[in-house]
Amino acid sequence: MPRLAHRIPRIFHAVLLALGCALAGGAPFAFAADTLNVYSIWPENWARPMFEEFEKASGIKVNFVRFSSGEALARVIAEKNNPRVDVLFGGPVETFAAGISEGVFEPYKPPSFGKLPARFRQPDGQWVAIADDPLVFMANEKFLKEHNLKAPASWNDLLNPAYQDMLQMADARTSGTAVTRIFSILEVNGRDEAKAFDYMKKLRPQVQLYTKSGGGGTLPVGLGQAGGGIFFIVDALDTKAKGYDVAISFPREGIGTSAEAIALIKGAKNPDQAKKLIDWASSPAMQNLFAKYKINFVPAHPDVALEPSLAEVLKGAKIFPIDAEYAGANRKRIVERWIAEVLNP
Repeated sequence: MPRLAHRIPRIFHAVLLALGCALAGGAPFAFAADTLNVYSIWPENWARPMFEEFEKASGIKVNFVRFSSGEALARVIAEKNNPRVDVLFGGPVETFAAGISEGVFEPYKPPSFGKLPARFRQPDGQWVAIADDPLVFMANEKFLKEHNLKAPASWNDLLNPAYQDMLQMADARTSGTAVTRIFSILEVNGRDEAKAFDYMKKLRPQVQLYTKSGGGGTLPVGLGQAGGGIFFIVDALDTKAKGYDVAISFPREGIGTSAEAIALIKGAKNPDQAKKLIDWASSPAMQNLFAKYKINFVPAHPDVALEPSLAEVLKGAKIFPIDAEYAGANRKRIVERWIAEVLNP
């Protein structure tokens, strides 16, 4: 077959390729024995090195397209009768919990399943965790100095008048980071929805922009276009590593952390290759690479040590895991309420 393809004039080869892309809905996915198709919730700069390392280790090429959590979930639900991908990779576990109720995943337990702590694996194998990602507050240092403020150390600090129209954070319609933030606020308020939504309504005038992706506000905060925001630690530390003068802090009341998951899509066209990726991603083979590529996720596998500088940042922080089942069961309703009462009252 490769020799035949070589003989096809280039113009016809290009037409065939374009047709293939069109039939796949615009995504250049392939279904050969040595390829795998993935929706990645992780940004390309973190997903690509992982997939390239996997290809080196397995010989399997990963074709992937990156979407925010909400977009990726919507796509796998819409495509569940004819899946275009084999794996949903990365992203907060609440997204995967919501997907279970839609019947989009095929249970699979990789070899590392039994070693993972209980909160890093769905009991039936509908998903397994590949990392953990706490939320943090991040503020621009110059902004803090100009307003004689210390880095925020309480949820109520974000209600300070100095932050009016100066915060950026993710939009729950598209971002899993935002969903984790909302469920963090719910947990801090003892799951009392009235109290939680009262706080979010008070926070609304402080927010200049709800961004499409979870890390979308990090650059504006780094540049001083925004004073601060709430982000996953992996995004915040990446901003600091790029040289932006930002302060990272944690609220004394506590803040949530969400497991980052991976799952096999039901009806996957390449299930064997997909399982190999899940095996690899849920093992030390991938998670030991976080430090090499300066990706500040907390490893999910107990045999992978936490990178010392990351451990130092987390030292003393009050962090609690988001309850995946509770968040998954209530995600749609809570997000709809947030849209109606907070985003567009």
